[in-house]
Amino acid sequence: MQRLDVLHPSINEYLLDIIPNRDEVLTEMEAYARERRFPIVGPLVGRVLHQLVLLTNPTRIFEMGSGFGYSAYWMAKALRQPEARIICTDGSQENADQAAGYLARGGIVDRIDYRVGNALELIDATEGEFDIIYNDIDKDGYPDAFRKAIPRLRSGGLFITDNMLWLGRVVTYDTNVDVQGLDEEEEWVHKTTVGVKELTRLLYSSPDVFTTIIPLRDGVSVAVKR
Repeated sequence: MQRLDVLHPSINEYLLDIIPNRDEVLTEMEAYARERRFPIVGPLVGRVLHQLVLLTNPTRIFEMGSGFGYSAYWMAKALRQPEARIICTDGSQENADQAAGYLARGGIVDRIDYRVGNALELIDATEGEFDIIYNDIDKDGYPDAFRKAIPRLRSGGLFITDNMLWLGRVVTYDTNVDVQGLDEEEEWVHKTTVGVKELTRLLYSSPDVFTTIIPLRDGVSVAVKR
């Protein structure tokens, strides 16, 4: 199946070369992700998340799909308000345990409330509005993430989503194919690509948000609630 690089590899390498070195914990987290082929946003998008937190000065962030805490680490390091917290969610206790170690070593574990379970259910079980909701759950769940998240954002809040160009599948994969007879991997590609494209449609058609997709790494969308 055809895969497209969002950035030309030379441009990507250039950008990685010019950014400052990360701290010891982030560097270790990146090595852990490479060794285990665990998907993370990487330092280029990590810096975008950090910058968006600096710009908006949030006190409540809800993260849908936290893995072992890489993106939360970038955001937590930018928090300025003493009461500011990030609610992390993931379906894996192992990921939660791994995250706890990294966040503790980074001196930010007190900023994090890590909850194990389904992010779509956990956001329903959490009261109040959020300044930022970051979405990186299974891609077939992206439309549901939008429907859950937007009503929970304050006016001016951000809904941020990773993998919005989905390895180029948004332009190379025909979602109108007959799904009958697809093998397991093909069915997964179909469901996830449909999920990403449907979220894209919702983001750009909704009067409630103003959206831009940044073509960095695998594409990250930033939607501000009107």
